[in-house]
Amino acid sequence: MKRILLVEDDADIAQILKRNLEREAGFAVAVEPDGRSALRAALREPPDVVLLDLNLPGMDGLEVCRRLRETPETCRVPILMLTARVEEADRVRGLDLGADDYITKPFSTREVAARVRAVLRRSGRAEEEVEALEDPPLRVDLVGRRVIAAGEEVSLTRLEFDLLAHLVRNRGRVLTRDRLLEAVWGYSYPGETRTVDVHVRRIRQKLGPDVGERIETVVGVGYRYRAAS
Repeated sequence: MKRILLVEDDADIAQILKRNLEREAGFAVAVEPDGRSALRAALREPPDVVLLDLNLPGMDGLEVCRRLRETPETCRVPILMLTARVEEADRVRGLDLGADDYITKPFSTREVAARVRAVLRRSGRAEEEVEALEDPPLRVDLVGRRVIAAGEEVSLTRLEFDLLAHLVRNRGRVLTRDRLLEAVWGYSYPGETRTVDVHVRRIRQKLGPDVGERIETVVGVGYRYRAAS
């Protein structure tokens, strides 16, 4: 049974989500009402997924997300943010901090369950028979989930790793944003292709200019990984 840590200060919303995710989707759900207690709970027993409200007392969801990503025990746990904020700047900031997905209030519990299942499929997806993708000076170790660029290990989030691996695996091919969303995120995500742009930008920055520039923007279409000549 997969464990969800639900961080939500609205007791009514928390109860509805907990009841439906447990009864209808078969998850085990632990609820924390604020950011600090959520961090303690996550460190005590890292969950399989974190459902994180943005508007929390004391420490907001963005800060909780940042700390979870900076902590070795929780840095790869999928984080889905629950928010009533619809501004692009808020979504982009959350994605920049390492959130895997946004679910905007009001939402249906069926949608939340579907998003959770999708992120679990993605995180648990078996790797293909190829153990590593080589394109010197870039090496993507699919088994160890490590990235080496120009002799240095690059720290990527789980989602950044999956996106880079998919681009490198399809080197030379133009991949639309919608296709990347379906292949990497695990479901269709209409209207939110900005998500791909944010993650590509972070990957480029982490790889450095020599390797990062190989991820080319195809204007009006998507992205292509250009193999070393």
